[in-house]
Amino acid sequence: MQQKTNHKKKEEQEVNLIQQMVSSYLPYWPLLAIAVAIGLAAAFMYIRYKVPMYQASATLIIKDEKKGTEESKLTESLNTISSKQLVENEIEVIQSRSLMDSVVRQQHLYAPFYEKGKVNKTTAYLRSPIQIQAFNPDSIKEVKNIPISYDKSNGMVEIENSLRYKMNEFVNTPFGRLKFVNNPLYNSLNGVPDDLTFSLVFLKNVTTSLLLNLEVTSASKLSTIIELKLKAELPEKAENVLNGLIKAYDLAGLKTKNDLARNTLAFVEDRLGTIGFQMDSIQKKVQQYKSEAGAVDISTQGQLFLQNVSENDQKLSTVNTQLSVLNQVEGFVASKNNGAAIVPSTLGVNDPMLSQLLDKLYVTELEHEKLKKTVGENNPKLVAITDQINMIRPNILDNIRSQKQSLTATRQNLSSTNGSYNSMLRSMPVKEKALLDLTRDQTTLNGIYQFLLQKREESILSFSSTLSDNRIVDNAQAGNLPVSPNKKVVYAGAVFAFLFLSLGFITIRESFTGKIMYRSEIEELTSVPIIAEIAYDASNRPIIVEPGKRTYGTEEFRKIRVSLSYMGIDATHKKILFTSSISGEGKSFIAVNLAISLASTGKKVVLVDMDLNNPTIGKILAITQEMGVSDYLMGRRTPEAIIEKVKTYENLFYISAGTMVDGPSELMVNGKVPEFISYLDKNFDVVLIDTSPVVLVTDAYLLSGLCDTTLYVIRHKYTPKMIIRRMDDNNTINPLHNTAIIFNGVKGRGFFKNSYGHGYGYGYVYGYSSKDDKKKYNKPVA
Repeated sequence: MQQKTNHKKKEEQEVNLIQQMVSSYLPYWPLLAIAVAIGLAAAFMYIRYKVPMYQASATLIIKDEKKGTEESKLTESLNTISSKQLVENEIEVIQSRSLMDSVVRQQHLYAPFYEKGKVNKTTAYLRSPIQIQAFNPDSIKEVKNIPISYDKSNGMVEIENSLRYKMNEFVNTPFGRLKFVNNPLYNSLNGVPDDLTFSLVFLKNVTTSLLLNLEVTSASKLSTIIELKLKAELPEKAENVLNGLIKAYDLAGLKTKNDLARNTLAFVEDRLGTIGFQMDSIQKKVQQYKSEAGAVDISTQGQLFLQNVSENDQKLSTVNTQLSVLNQVEGFVASKNNGAAIVPSTLGVNDPMLSQLLDKLYVTELEHEKLKKTVGENNPKLVAITDQINMIRPNILDNIRSQKQSLTATRQNLSSTNGSYNSMLRSMPVKEKALLDLTRDQTTLNGIYQFLLQKREESILSFSSTLSDNRIVDNAQAGNLPVSPNKKVVYAGAVFAFLFLSLGFITIRESFTGKIMYRSEIEELTSVPIIAEIAYDASNRPIIVEPGKRTYGTEEFRKIRVSLSYMGIDATHKKILFTSSISGEGKSFIAVNLAISLASTGKKVVLVDMDLNNPTIGKILAITQEMGVSDYLMGRRTPEAIIEKVKTYENLFYISAGTMVDGPSELMVNGKVPEFISYLDKNFDVVLIDTSPVVLVTDAYLLSGLCDTTLYVIRHKYTPKMIIRRMDDNNTINPLHNTAIIFNGVKGRGFFKNSYGHGYGYGYVYGYSSKDDKKKYNKPVA
């Protein structure tokens, strides 16, 4: 039950908030309508003269190491230099400034051509018969709108109607060293624009502009397809730039792999040269030894022994070779400054785990070097790859140490066997032993040389069959309709912006005033109840109540008359005091019109002007009475002598403030005021007393205790909020008896000022009048 109640309260608050917003801004609907019209006009002008942008799109497939399909065995065997990639890294590479910079240079986009349009200049990317190439694009001088013309008959280009240059050769111009060439995109059927101009733009600015219009995304998380989108002034330009970017990306990848293949070949060639020189040297030694020692024939026993020794030596040589290779690999891995250098070959080492670790280290370092060119040192991806490299190195070193220990034990065993063979060799002729040593070295070097020749052929084959790591699914293609500016977005944005500015203006205009604007503000600032609202009357008539007629003003005071019962006013409680915060809030106006309304019911009403500082009721009633309240208080007149019948209105009597004196507040405390009010209470049905404002004079505090109710008048757009904010505190110190508020001079807001009536937000206006009096009294409400 409690939950339903809270839900109902929440709905009521939302409805009240919406109603308040509507009532706050609806009176200004013409202004909002004008704002909408201006927004639509501004959007139309923007769309009319904004250069449209066309979008071209293309798709690529990247060979990812974790996603996608594997290559065929034949392709993989031929492309041994290829390294696998990550889609995320390749997206960053495609969006790199270096690739787009190469496209700008290749297509000479730093020298755009324009032709004169109806309002603004338009691009002559396709209509210009010539292009401009800068000798050094990095040092061009930025200029704009330089007139240029081309004479096809003599092949001359004229700049600024005075400077003439030849085509297809670099010439010195006031704007740098340039070359004018034919535009391959130009169609002679389109003709040559009359007012052709060109500009030179800094290379980095063109690159930045294109990158801002480039969008590279992955098709999905599990896909290796990359989607590329580019916006440009013309669909042909968008397609050309995007295709150029894809081509530059392919060339950059091929160049990287070619560099790696070239480094591998250089390493193998260097090793072949070293081993070849050693083989020539040992061959000469064999020939020289045989020639000098005459060791031409060897006995059968020697041949048999030599075969055993050769096999053992070959094993020992293999072990030494493996140890040498492992030492070289260990030195390479232990060094942390290799970058993307070629990993030394693990020739003769038949450990698949080591090969896999070395391949993984090579691929990771290659990826590290590639990513380092496109991102900063503290990039999370770069840091992750660095950590991965630092984890792979210790594993490789541990594997190498384990194999070295095993090979060292094997070598010791083979050396021990060789020792026994050497002891046997001592029994053989010295010449035969020496020849055997030379032959053994020769056989070892020959095996190594044959292995290097095989690896060289494999590297050459890989270099010649290098393939791109990506495949173009769709070449760049642009649509025929522009994607920017988006008409719906522009119209909606413009309308919203102007509406927001209008609403902001209205809010600021009404929020930053220090005056009371709404009834709700009074209710927030004080706990004193509001019993009536009086609409502002543009006619400025001091008396708006007309007995016997159903005018709007008369009806408003009839409502106050009825509301007095809420304040306890009846036949025995009939003394009513009128006051306000400051002068000019209309308390005398309220008192006079309420007195007339009460008198029209047949009651005997007396209206007393006890504002001894600034009496105004006499002016409203057009009555000149010299003697009044002050004369009674000074003992000059009796109550009967100062009471005057108002001839215009039946049952209405009036007592003026009397003679103006110095220090009227002292008269209020001489003890005669209670007697005077008691006399009026006995002789009249209703007593209405108008006194001074409470902020300026203390009279109201003295009189309030003698009256049955105090009507406090607050004026719309006039009474300061600060005074009402302190009203409750002041009542605690100097209380006003049985106080109620009358909100006076309520003006309609916005463009409803001609509506005669009032309301909570002073925008929705309600009121009525008799048909006969409608034209006469339905005055505009300001």
